[in-house]
Amino acid sequence: MEQGIFLKKLQRPFWFRFFLLKLLPAAFFSGIKVHALSTERAIIKIRFSWLTQNPFKSIYFACLAMAAEMSSGILALVHSQHIRPSISMLVVGMKIDFHKKAVGEIHFECQDGELMYTAINKSMQTQTSQTITTHSRGLNEEGICVADFYITWSFKQKIK
Repeated sequence: MEQGIFLKKLQRPFWFRFFLLKLLPAAFFSGIKVHALSTERAIIKIRFSWLTQNPFKSIYFACLAMAAEMSSGILALVHSQHIRPSISMLVVGMKIDFHKKAVGEIHFECQDGELMYTAINKSMQTQTSQTITTHSRGLNEEGICVADFYITWSFKQKIK
């Protein structure tokens, strides 16, 4: 029940922007937005702008990484938000394949919600660290893949 409330809040632009401003100000100022969100998948969008540009007139790779990480990390947040004792989640690795210059609006989609759920639950049951690798694909406005991000997450239940 509480997971559904948190999920609905993140889908509302005001609450998502408030969440970013409070906890991830760099993401707030880069203009990251939720395009779609469920327990199974998330689509996060970022737009080329003065704040996200690099000297080559495309989106700076760090801004792309931020949006890609958000597309998988928001799924982990949805699945772990109301677990007590809480779950520690940490990015422990990232592999990136760039395919095309990122200009305009880029949508990062991660469909690994079930994988996140399974890892978080296994971490709770075994009280051991669980590591998984998620995939986030960045598509431009024409639907062409600009980058594939493979983000490795570690989950562990915090000890009181």
